Amino acid sequence: MRASPEFTRTRAEIAALLHIGGPLMAAQLAQMAMGFFDTVMMGRVGPVELAAVAIGTGLWHTLFLFALGTLMAISPLVAHLHGAGQSAAMAPLVRQALWLAALLGAGCFVVLRHLEPLLDALGIEPAIVPIAGDYLRALSWGMWPIFAAMALRLFSEGIGRTRPVLAIALLALLVNIVANYALIFGHWGLPALGATGCGAATAIGMWVLLAGMLAILLGDRRYRVYGLFQRWDWLCWRELRPLLTLGLPIGIGLFLETAVFATVALLLGTLGAVAAAAHQVALNVAAMTFMIPLGLSMATTIRIGHALGAGDPRAARFSGLTGIGLSGSFMAIMAVLIFTGHQTIARLYTDDPAVVTVAAGLLQLAALFQISDGLQVGALGALRGLKDTRVPMLIVVVAYWLITFPLAWLLGIHWGLGPRGPWIGLIAGLSVAAVLLNLRFWRLSARLG
Repeated sequence: MRASPEFTRTRAEIAALLHIGGPLMAAQLAQMAMGFFDTVMMGRVGPVELAAVAIGTGLWHTLFLFALGTLMAISPLVAHLHGAGQSAAMAPLVRQALWLAALLGAGCFVVLRHLEPLLDALGIEPAIVPIAGDYLRALSWGMWPIFAAMALRLFSEGIGRTRPVLAIALLALLVNIVANYALIFGHWGLPALGATGCGAATAIGMWVLLAGMLAILLGDRRYRVYGLFQRWDWLCWRELRPLLTLGLPIGIGLFLETAVFATVALLLGTLGAVAAAAHQVALNVAAMTFMIPLGLSMATTIRIGHALGAGDPRAARFSGLTGIGLSGSFMAIMAVLIFTGHQTIARLYTDDPAVVTVAAGLLQLAALFQISDGLQVGALGALRGLKDTRVPMLIVVVAYWLITFPLAWLLGIHWGLGPRGPWIGLIAGLSVAAVLLNLRFWRLSARLG
């Protein structure tokens, strides 16, 4: 029996999304693995050092995601140019993006080296503060290279070449593990630096990412046609404006999303160590499953950009709907697996009976927000492909700060529902975001034709 044209078209679109998105999913998982190995190795040094790295990681990740979000405008802009066959216009855009990366890197470098007064003001245990400060100062040397690497990576993603991104991410992960082993514990004649060594190893991994991207862009003849490094361009605010107009709302949205999850973690911290530990287990599981729809979301941005650049809005709409549907379908499967295996998953993380009990309950709630999480990140990627970022940013503000946070506090603290309260708030906020963002894409893409 011959397949219908619609089925054939959908299958081809899914294959195209997976071809672009597969390496991006794996690269995101490799990036998560860096944090995993940091935690495992620092756990062997001591609880104070582990806490210092955990607190420091939360701080630098927040800054990193804001800056990365701002740079994420590169991908849809390059994708539109690629679809329109305007290759000559890409090089000036990328050179301005590298200036933006340098400015963001310099700002993060300065901030990360002066965060100890903030930690003191937050009431962090005095023994932790100087160790966290040393970790952040060592890591700060990687800020400029990581943002320059991200700018070049987003260019490569924009033209649909994502396999080099995965290869370099795996290389950086390997280097990070080896550097951690040497610098944290003092092997091969090097001093045992503890948390400082962990920060230095992360910075080394960031330099490797930049070196890898430069090696591929300069050495692979398929990139040479774009002429990225054939001339020098000074910073030009007029040419930088499109990047900032599109990228700043993405950066602000990522910052606000990260901030609400950090705030929920603080709320749970007030409910005791068991609640905080259980929350970390459930959140880690949710973060790992999220990497797959995140990669699909990035691929959806690129596919839509290519279609619109080529003047085919119907194909753009179809790519967006397929990407969103694929993200939601994957997360539906994850929801079933997490819901049915919540006890087993909790025991993989800890042997503490109290933590297992609470974490298992939170994993059931985490299963409920999987589909909403997949649909909202899929819609965000689709809207970025349409170059629509301001309204999605406002939707994020409403969903996370006018719904999630008040509900998390009201249910968890004021009404005394315990750890489940904040997670119910997260489910509500993510669900609202999923509905509003998908409605936004449906309406905008329908207007295109």
